[in-house]
Amino acid sequence: MTENAALYFVDRHLSEGRGSKTAFREVDGDKRSLSYADLAEQSARFAGALDRHGVRREERIAMIVRDQLEFPVAFWGAIKAGAIPVPLNTLLSAPVYEAILADSRASILVVSEQLWEVVKPAIQSNRFLRAVVVIGAAPEGCESWDAFTRDAPAMDTVEAHGDELAFWLYSSGSTGTPKGVRHVHSSLKATADTFGAQVLGIHEDDVVFSVAKMFFAYGLGNAMSFPLSVGATTVIFGGRPTPETVLDIMATEKPTLFCGVPTLYAALVAEQEKKGTKPDHAIRLCTSAGEALPRDIGQRWQALWGAEIVDGVGSTEMLHIFLSNRPGDIVYGTSGVAVPGYEVRLVDEHDEDVPEGEVGELLVRGPSSADGYWNRRNKSLSTFQGHWTRTGDKYERTQDGRFVYCGRTDDMFKVSGIWVSPFEVEQALVEFPGILEAAVVARADDQNLIKPAAFVVLKTGGSLDAEALKDHVKARIGMWKYPRWVTVVEDLPKTATGKIQRFKLRDAGGAQ
Repeated sequence: MTENAALYFVDRHLSEGRGSKTAFREVDGDKRSLSYADLAEQSARFAGALDRHGVRREERIAMIVRDQLEFPVAFWGAIKAGAIPVPLNTLLSAPVYEAILADSRASILVVSEQLWEVVKPAIQSNRFLRAVVVIGAAPEGCESWDAFTRDAPAMDTVEAHGDELAFWLYSSGSTGTPKGVRHVHSSLKATADTFGAQVLGIHEDDVVFSVAKMFFAYGLGNAMSFPLSVGATTVIFGGRPTPETVLDIMATEKPTLFCGVPTLYAALVAEQEKKGTKPDHAIRLCTSAGEALPRDIGQRWQALWGAEIVDGVGSTEMLHIFLSNRPGDIVYGTSGVAVPGYEVRLVDEHDEDVPEGEVGELLVRGPSSADGYWNRRNKSLSTFQGHWTRTGDKYERTQDGRFVYCGRTDDMFKVSGIWVSPFEVEQALVEFPGILEAAVVARADDQNLIKPAAFVVLKTGGSLDAEALKDHVKARIGMWKYPRWVTVVEDLPKTATGKIQRFKLRDAGGAQ
C-alpha cells in the first residue's frame, strides 16, 4: 500500500465526498478560492507539468512563494510527482537565496511575481536550475505559472513509502546559515494525529487562519496539514499581518482557529486595549509558538477574546509542536506538557537527567523527527541522537510536571553564580506598564562581571522610568536578576518565525 502523503491530505477527500468544499480561500488580492476537487486536479496537473519538464523523483523543487493558492498546489503537486518541494522563507535576501538554491541543487524554482526583484540576482550564477516558474507575469528567461501548467496531463500520485523523503524545510537560521531539514511522508500525518487531533481537536467545520506563513514548519501544520487532515477550510493572507489587518480578517472571515506568534499577540492586545472594546470574532481556540508566550500577554488576551491560547514548543527538526498546554488546562508562562505521542527529557551537560526545579536542555523523541540535515553530517550527528532530538532549548520542570522555558542554550548566563533565564526577566519586563516587548542578553560590567542588559519596545505613547522598571523586576523575580542597563529600541530583531535574535543585541550598547 502506498503511503504518499498526498493521498491522505488531498486525494481521499474526493472519495469521502468533500470535492466541492472550500479547502483554501484568499482574503487579499482577487480573493480566489480552491475547492478540494480543485486542489486534487490542479496539484495533479502541476505534477504532470514537472514530469513533462523531465523532473525525476527526489529532484528538489524550490518554492519562494507567498501565502497564495499556488503554494498548496505546488507543494502537493511536487509530492504527487515524487519530487521534493522545498518551501523557502519569503523574507530572505538575495545572497541567502543564492546559497540555499546552490545547497539544495533545486532543478525547478517557483517564485511569486512580487518577490522576483529580490530573487533575480540570486539565480544569475546558478547552474542547477532548468526552469524558473513565476506566478504572475514572467520576466524574460522565465516561464509563467499559467504557461508551465497549461495543458499538462493530470499525473497519478506516485507510490511512496512512509519513510521516504517527502519535502525539505530550511531552518530559520537565527544564528547562522539556514540548514536543510529533510522530512519523510509519514511525518505530516504524525503531527496531524498528535497535536492537530489531540490538542487542537481540529474538525471539519473549523476555519483556520494562520498568521504564521506556510513556508515554515509551524505555519505548514496550521494552514495545510491540520485542516487538510479533517477537510476543514483555511483562509490565506499573503500580506504583512499588521494588527489592524488581522483584526479585520477575524471580524469578516470568522475563523474558529487562530494561529499566531507572541509578538503579534502582544501587538493585538495593545491595539484592542487602545480601542477599549471587545474584538469581533468567532475564535474558539488559538495557538502560539516560535517564542515562549509571556504570561501577561496570555492572560490579557483571554480576558479580551474569551479564547485560550495554547502555547507550545516545536521546531523545524520535529516539524510541529511537541510540548504544549492543553485546552482547559492552560498555565500561561509555561509550555505545558508533552503532546501525546512524544516524550521529553531534561538533561545536564553529561546527558544525565536533571532533578525537578533545575535547568536542563530539552530532548524530545516522537514520530515526526527529521531524517537529518542536508550536507551537515556533523550537525546531524550532534542533533539527532538515536531516537532523541536535541532542541537547544533550556527548560525546568515544575512540581506539577509542567515545563517552563528558560531560553536557548547559548542565551543562558550566570549572575553571581546563579543561572538567569532571559525569558524570565523578559516576562517581568513586559508586565510593567508601557512596555510592549523586551529582550534580555548578558553583558559584562566595568569589573568584567556578567549582568543582564535589557532592550525594550514601548507601547504607542508610552514612556520609560528606568529606575521604576528595575525596581519592578527586583520585586517580581529577584534582586540579582534586574537589568543593569535598559535601552529603548523601535523594534527587536527577529527571525521570520518570531524568535528574538538575541545574538544581534549582545554587542549593542546599553543606555539607562
